[in-house]
Amino acid sequence: SKHVFLNLVFTCTLMKMPYAPKSVFRLYMGGEDIEDSCVVELFRADTLQACGFNHSHPLVIITHGWAMDAVLEKWITRLAAALKSTQKDINVLVTDWLELAQQHYPIAAQNTRIVGQDIAQLLIWLEVPVGRVHLIGYSLGAHIAGFAGRTLAMSGRTLGRITGLDPAGPLFEGMSHAARLSPHDARFVDAIHTFTQQHMGLSVGIRQPVAHYDFYPNGGAFQPGCQLHVQNLYAHLAEHGLMGFGQTVKCAHERAVHLFIDSLLHPDKQITAYRCSDHVAFDKGVCLDCRRNRCNTLGYDIRKVRTSTSKRLYLKTRSLMPYKMYHFQFRIQLFTQTEKADTSLSISLTGTLGESETLPISLVEEISGNKTYTFLITLDTDIGDLMMVYVSWDVGPLSSMWSKVKTIMHWGSSEEGPQLAIGKIRAKTNESTNSHKCGTSKHFIDNNKETNKQIN
Repeated sequence: SKHVFLNLVFTCTLMKMPYAPKSVFRLYMGGEDIEDSCVVELFRADTLQACGFNHSHPLVIITHGWAMDAVLEKWITRLAAALKSTQKDINVLVTDWLELAQQHYPIAAQNTRIVGQDIAQLLIWLEVPVGRVHLIGYSLGAHIAGFAGRTLAMSGRTLGRITGLDPAGPLFEGMSHAARLSPHDARFVDAIHTFTQQHMGLSVGIRQPVAHYDFYPNGGAFQPGCQLHVQNLYAHLAEHGLMGFGQTVKCAHERAVHLFIDSLLHPDKQITAYRCSDHVAFDKGVCLDCRRNRCNTLGYDIRKVRTSTSKRLYLKTRSLMPYKMYHFQFRIQLFTQTEKADTSLSISLTGTLGESETLPISLVEEISGNKTYTFLITLDTDIGDLMMVYVSWDVGPLSSMWSKVKTIMHWGSSEEGPQLAIGKIRAKTNESTNSHKCGTSKHFIDNNKETNKQIN
């Protein structure tokens, strides 16, 4: 009929029309306000020339997440500036999709596929080698990067790298790899998970691995210094609805962004993370191992090692930038003359560059008989090569027959041991291994260091 014919003509006309993106692409030129950057318009080569886009330089595209106001967040400028100042010859574009992000969360989440299509169309039009393109997406922006990579793959192109900064959890958790960020979306995909604290089955950041390497700083649930922001989060959301999102989750959710910025601004304090089954095992100190790619660097300078399955890596950080902490794994052999010892232990370390404060030792098991215990100690300052370990313990009421005992172990020294005795201490970092053995009458020291090799 005439009506059907007109519909067919209209459809054909639409197919011939140029692609009309919903997003705005801003080339970062410097400065403190990203909205003052130069706008690159799709299919207008004159805007590329006017903005100074250099086709010979690598391209990084930053994509923000859900937004409840019409303002691009300040972290975008900080990240763009860090990239531009440290990488020099690089194009930094920002995907401004505020119009689609400034919606109720379910609608904004649905719009991520549209924005992913916009980015893919931009890259196809630019005719840049997509293997040199790095997409960095925060929250919903991480899944946008995944959709962009998947769209490009349909045209026979493969993105070089995607970095997901605390990829969003709601409506993406548990979904198939085609419906979220996944390792299939680029040659190399890394993700940093910083706010996976769960409530009623939901978490702001996605909990499941979505990359070749998934980093879980401080276990990934929440971050140091954010406790006051986090503790009343869900009560606040219940009272104020989703409009309260930006006020309450920013600290832990956005920490992933600042960890990445930190990796650019502090090249001398690169953070090492370690493969582990979960954060409980990591906290016990059993995972400080770099053999067979069991560790990697968090952030921009990650080693791009493709893996067949997602690898979970764990680490501890400070509450402020620079975030790096120094990890020590200890194995301590304790002898007691009672079935169970009600004892609290603490430790301090002395190295070639300084000494640590006294730190409590948290043991999962009760001290009894002759056992070896493993624990993790982290320091926020570099003490250099380990020279001395100072262990002290206080007995509780169940062991009141003992007085407070302190044992100092020096390299090459000997000292009589108390009733609660240390039989052997083994200290390990990702750089060196120091073993210290001591009996009730002698201390034996076996100090081994091997470059690029871990000693079990």
